[in-house]
Amino acid sequence: MNSRKDIFKSRLNTLIEKKNSLLCVGLDSDIQRIPKALMNESDPLLVFNREIIQATQDLAVAFKINIAFYESLGTSGWELLEKTLRMIPGDVLTIADAKRADIGNTSRKYAETFFQTYQFDAITVTPYMGFDSISPFLDFEDKGVFILCLTSNEGSKDFQYLLVDGEPLYVQVARRAVEWNLTYGNCGLVVGATHPEDMEFLRNVATGLPFLIPGIGAQGGDLATAVRFGTDAEGKSALISASRSIIYASEGANFAAAARDAARTLKEEINRFR
Repeated sequence: MNSRKDIFKSRLNTLIEKKNSLLCVGLDSDIQRIPKALMNESDPLLVFNREIIQATQDLAVAFKINIAFYESLGTSGWELLEKTLRMIPGDVLTIADAKRADIGNTSRKYAETFFQTYQFDAITVTPYMGFDSISPFLDFEDKGVFILCLTSNEGSKDFQYLLVDGEPLYVQVARRAVEWNLTYGNCGLVVGATHPEDMEFLRNVATGLPFLIPGIGAQGGDLATAVRFGTDAEGKSALISASRSIIYASEGANFAAAARDAARTLKEEINRFR
């Protein structure tokens, strides 16, 4: 039994049930990829984000914002991030895909940045430096902390499959996250859909933890397996994330409508497997 109330997980599952959806839309907005017609706008990326949000917000349980696409723009990027967050309605979770973690006092400032200054609902963190680098995020008991466990990129095999005490390192990460969750109650795992053969085992290790599942869409992850083994026994506690396949579904003036169609199609496919 967690000593806390699983505030984030409870909110996540309430929204999943309310919206009958596991969909997470990634706002990885790139000035080089948005429709050319938007370049006539005074703030093209903000207009793009606004249109995507308005087109998909009723279908999505969460928007995942990859911070690299914003901080790479300098001051204007952080302003874009702040304005984008203000456009997201309260019934959609916001996830900072920031992959942060450092020594304790630095992690504390990272946590304050994303949880207090920008008021994200959740964040992705890397476990390489150990518990003291993650605990400042876990101290925010109403926020979700998705720990990188088995990532969707090809290079994940360089380290995550190395054996530690007879098990792959990613399994050890999952076991530690389960232990930390007993105290903090707000841990989750990032588990890529490009590793379908390993997802069932991870779900058995971390039965109660929310999974953030990237790799669907442009990366070619296995949706059926992601839904079957990524969710818990009630078909909840998971977010299936797609970015490029939704937000760049069209390069034309109909980009928002195309994004909505792509999001709705993916949501329906997910629910068929549920």
